Amino acid sequence: MSISIIAKIKAKAGSEAQVETAFKEMVEKVRSEPGCLAYVLHKSPTDPTQFVFYESYKDQAAVEAHRGTPHMAELNGKLRGLVDGRPQVEMLSEIIRR
Repeated sequence: MSISIIAKIKAKAGSEAQVETAFKEMVEKVRSEPGCLAYVLHKSPTDPTQFVFYESYKDQAAVEAHRGTPHMAELNGKLRGLVDGRPQVEMLSEIIRR
């Protein structure tokens, strides 16, 4: 079954626009990865610094492939100094789908 990830990233105050732009650029790149089932960016309606990704991958191998992509390394470089703390990442294993 698939692997889903919820990743919460907080931008430093004043850098929200730069972070959002970097995330939007990332979405199309990740969606073209062979094992990516979904890669959806959200932003909190009450906290403009809070971004949340919902990600879904075919399997653990697809997750590992995603982590090793050049565009993931590029994003990490773009975000240096723009985010407040480490991302909160929760991995979930699918049990059943209707």
